[in-house]
Amino acid sequence: MIDSAGSGLAAIRIADVAHRYGDRQALDGVSLSIAPGEIFAFLGPNGSGKTTLFRLLSTLIPLQAGQIEILGADVRAATTEVRQRIGVVFQAPSLDKKLTAAENLWHQGHLYGLSGQELRARSAEMLDRLGVAERAGERVEALSGGLRRRVELAKGLLHRPRVLLLDEPSTGLDPAARSDLWRYLTSLARDSGVTIAVTTHILDEAEKSDRLAILHAGQVVACDTPSALRGTVGGDSLTLASPDPRGLAEAIRAKFRLPAEVIGGDVRLQTADAAEWVARLLAEFGPRIETVTLGKPSLEDVFIARTGHRFWEASAADAA
Repeated sequence: MIDSAGSGLAAIRIADVAHRYGDRQALDGVSLSIAPGEIFAFLGPNGSGKTTLFRLLSTLIPLQAGQIEILGADVRAATTEVRQRIGVVFQAPSLDKKLTAAENLWHQGHLYGLSGQELRARSAEMLDRLGVAERAGERVEALSGGLRRRVELAKGLLHRPRVLLLDEPSTGLDPAARSDLWRYLTSLARDSGVTIAVTTHILDEAEKSDRLAILHAGQVVACDTPSALRGTVGGDSLTLASPDPRGLAEAIRAKFRLPAEVIGGDVRLQTADAAEWVARLLAEFGPRIETVTLGKPSLEDVFIARTGHRFWEASAADAA
């Protein structure tokens, strides 16, 4: 499956990528492209393959099968060139807690051949842009989780990459810090034209992207804008809690010919006139229904429609 990200050179192009860990197939024929200046999210539960894909994009592990190009450079044939073009922010902290924020950037700059006045100027610029300038002289261990994440971003952007890769960037952040992070990422893409690729298991976070790919069992099961993906579901969702979900689903199908399914222990229906069905279902099956939840289509509904599993249900199954 190769989606269209617009004409011209893609910032990231992935074609038929597969990867195995022994007998386990982590990625199975992944193909997609990401346009320059786009914020793109790889959304999936634990075990879906998104972390493996991140490691391949960031050249941390060798490509086994398929092809990946970043700004036209092949990750196999031009690994050094790719590394110079990308910025990487890992899920696990990479800061030295005993060094100050400025010292962390100083050592990062040396890895990219920066030194002297140029390095000092870039470090000051990045710390200022990320709102950490006033804390530059403090040890990282004294900073909050949100401020540490900002320093991580400053490190990843110090050499002015055109592509920024972030693995679960909101890990450990409170809602306010997460909102600040995404506000900055949006500004970075819109104002500086940096292409941003993010892995996440947070549904609300994926909603903030320009486009996203939903991964499940190593495959891309859907790829488009969040609104377009929600539009494929075809109606509102009804979730019915029942002590006998299978029996209730069978009864609803027999009585009303509605596509009722048991997913995650609840009965779920997708229909264009879901609100009108609430009263009819309660009138017919009231004693068998404990609660009714009516909602607009969400990315989890898209995931369910494409995989037959609830998002967190799939996460638990993949982790087992």
